[in-house]
Amino acid sequence: MTEFFLSDRYFKASQEDRSSPRLQLTIPVTLRPAGGHGFSSEVQDLSLGGFSAQCVNRLAVGTLCWLKLPGLAALQCEVIWWQNNLVGCAFQNLLSPIVYDDIVGRYRNASARRV
Repeated sequence: MTEFFLSDRYFKASQEDRSSPRLQLTIPVTLRPAGGHGFSSEVQDLSLGGFSAQCVNRLAVGTLCWLKLPGLAALQCEVIWWQNNLVGCAFQNLLSPIVYDDIVGRYRNASARRV
């Protein structure tokens, strides 16, 4: 497996362009870094391309992780940034709009908003 699987083919689209709208919402999840133990966290925002989540322990940029959302198989992602106990990750494969809409429908509340 390559060390930087997202590189140019995905990084620019998901981070610089922000072509996928992000929605702030709270989703209880499990996040597991490669070679490590999973830990409970909360997704803070979600898009087709990635998410940010609470993360007390620093995760290095480039770390491969698996995000487990309730009711879905684990999704592979890569750490793009970590700052002030938040981690930003890009999914290895974009979420399908149908899956995204299902997740948003289950966890959207009055405080959810697009960012």
